[in-house]
Amino acid sequence: MTEKQKMLKGEVYNSRDPELIEVYHKARQLMQAYNQLDSRNMEKREALLKELLEKVEQGVWIEAPFYCDYGEHISIGKNTFVNTNCMFLDNNKITIGDNVLIGPYVQIYTAGHPLKAEKRIRHEEAGEENASYLTFTKPVSIGNNSWVGGNTVIMPGVRIGQNVTIGAGSVVTKDIPDDVLAFGNPCKVIRAL
Repeated sequence: MTEKQKMLKGEVYNSRDPELIEVYHKARQLMQAYNQLDSRNMEKREALLKELLEKVEQGVWIEAPFYCDYGEHISIGKNTFVNTNCMFLDNNKITIGDNVLIGPYVQIYTAGHPLKAEKRIRHEEAGEENASYLTFTKPVSIGNNSWVGGNTVIMPGVRIGQNVTIGAGSVVTKDIPDDVLAFGNPCKVIRAL
């Protein structure tokens, strides 16, 4: 099994694997081009997003600058808007539905590390091409018609339902059901919508 396959299965993997590093460099090149592009050049913006991301439906608008790890694990549904300075760490799948609003500075994480230092840090195995720490991943999904307020952090493995509003500045550590307002650190359901 390749390191990329391990990563996408949520198993511990080597983030310095040559295949993953190459995808990382390709993503950096595409993000740089996208982030420096004239905002009027809609045709080129769309082409770059289609090359960078796994799936981009019609009407997706991503404000620059936009950042991600690999890009190719991100799927975005139709008419979704991603505001400026968002960071999507797509070491696993990030799936965003239709008609979603994502505020500025939203961070979506799919990667994590063991909590205990002795389980997180590899001493004797670490070499030039190996990370000296262990990483695992969990996918993240955001349902249709949801709104994620600015400066929100979404942690690995979280599923946000449909028709959800997440208040600005939230840290989402657990799944959020459909049709609710949720906010806080940690984010919790406040009321039904």
